[in-house]
Amino acid sequence: MTIKAILIATAAAIGGTSSAFAADITLKFGHVGNPGSLFEASVDNFAECVNSSMGGKVEVQTFGSSQLGKDKELLQKLKLGQVDFALPSSVMSSVDDTFGIFEMPYIIRDRDHMRRVQDAMMEKFQAAANGGGYHIVGLAENGFRHITNNTRAINVPSDLEGIKLRTPNGVWRVKMFTEYGANPTPMAFSDVFTALQTGVMDGQENPYAQIASAKFQEVQKYLSITGHVYTPAYILASQKGFAKLPEDVQAGLTACAASTQDFTYEKAAQLETELLDVIKAAGVEVNEANKDAFVEASAPIYKAFADEVEGGQDMIDQVLGLANSN
Repeated sequence: MTIKAILIATAAAIGGTSSAFAADITLKFGHVGNPGSLFEASVDNFAECVNSSMGGKVEVQTFGSSQLGKDKELLQKLKLGQVDFALPSSVMSSVDDTFGIFEMPYIIRDRDHMRRVQDAMMEKFQAAANGGGYHIVGLAENGFRHITNNTRAINVPSDLEGIKLRTPNGVWRVKMFTEYGANPTPMAFSDVFTALQTGVMDGQENPYAQIASAKFQEVQKYLSITGHVYTPAYILASQKGFAKLPEDVQAGLTACAASTQDFTYEKAAQLETELLDVIKAAGVEVNEANKDAFVEASAPIYKAFADEVEGGQDMIDQVLGLANSN
């Protein structure tokens, strides 16, 4: 059955029920994305899908710009039932090491590769989320990450020597940039602009959509196109909270998440072109980094993941093996 057919069937099922609990289910979706970000576009698309396909019986309300909390706070609020959905990305590697596979540099080639990884390994990721008390409703995207800073253009890893670089909360990103020679510091996304503006941080790394929507181009001199990590985003609920919803509502939410993933991938590809131009127009000096040099310098990160994470080497082999699948 197609996603569209599932949504129509769900709307009919929910619209035809007379039970009281289906009449006014309101679900809060908190995220850290700023206005104009891919996060905002993705969450708004998900909410629009739910609100229009479920016969008006279920409403998703959206709260961006960290209004309901930063990434770690939102994870906690999911468990407390104070928020119904969040859109974490890199921070998921702090929930379970399984998600650290997406922290391996250059392991995901493109979105088609990510689709194949999702199809082959989603049960593993769902089990890891369940182990932390969460349920993955669907996947979206943060994107391919690049480095900005105020010190120098980054062509090879050694150019990062001594640079104070903000990273998301995730042990593997810190290990990666430490290996490259930077001084990485985890910091909440909402605090990054001020840290860059005041010089507390020299630089940061994010996809174009996050860089431009947060206006980092106003406080950064250099953008180095590294594409060092691709990070999915997770439409995440608490396991207990999601399980309490009626089955037809669960099905509708899952179908809308799948539809939103399609939208997100199309939107992300569009923004990659548009927002690079926005960043350049702000006067930021842009260079293509030597990706081969970064790949070579990343070998110790892969070895550490294989050595420290149970089944780590098998995951690496499986993901890499899916890179060229038909």
